[in-house]
Amino acid sequence: MATALWFLIAPLLLVSATAGTQIKVTNNPADKLVAVLNSNRTAHKGSSLHDNPGLACIALQYIKAYQGQCDDVGGSNAKKPADSEFANTFAPNCGVLASSLTQITGRLLGCQSDYVGPSQAFSDILMKNQKSLDILYNKNHTEVGAAVTGTDGGAPYFWCVLFSNGKTNSSFLFEDGEPKISRPGCFSGANDECSGADGLFQTLHLWPYAITALIVLAYVFGL
Repeated sequence: MATALWFLIAPLLLVSATAGTQIKVTNNPADKLVAVLNSNRTAHKGSSLHDNPGLACIALQYIKAYQGQCDDVGGSNAKKPADSEFANTFAPNCGVLASSLTQITGRLLGCQSDYVGPSQAFSDILMKNQKSLDILYNKNHTEVGAAVTGTDGGAPYFWCVLFSNGKTNSSFLFEDGEPKISRPGCFSGANDECSGADGLFQTLHLWPYAITALIVLAYVFGL
């Protein structure tokens, strides 16, 4: 009986584990945001930008500087972190070498109470006006980093894109070669297991496999 049960369950466990691995690689909303952005640039005959994880990690720290205050993003009361925070706070929190920081050539930031997917966030939240389009298509950009997070894992939700004119393999370098992962939130280019806004959907994605396994158990043991 035990052997038969194993042969029934093993394929399901393999499928579940495979699904989990795919989620880590493909379901990072920050990576998807960069993909949408680069697709839009190339569609307008612009260059595709290098996704720099060091810059992306700093984008996540940039969001955290707002401490969940959505009202400080845009509008007449708009605020932004001091430029000194990049070297004094953001870079150390990410493990990025201060000596490798490069000029920020553009910033896109958006916030709202409801979570939306990367494509909608790009078109409806980040591309607010002509100034946003000018930043997107700026020919001085060579690198990009994106971050997405909620506040304590929930609303409001922030999206941030930072652009730079740095050179690949010489800008926004990590001290130990690896980023300091900061939770909650996701940033692009790191290939880490994202714990950002769509973590709930990642969990729900695995439920069909768990339910199937329970059905098999019930059948085998006559429950």
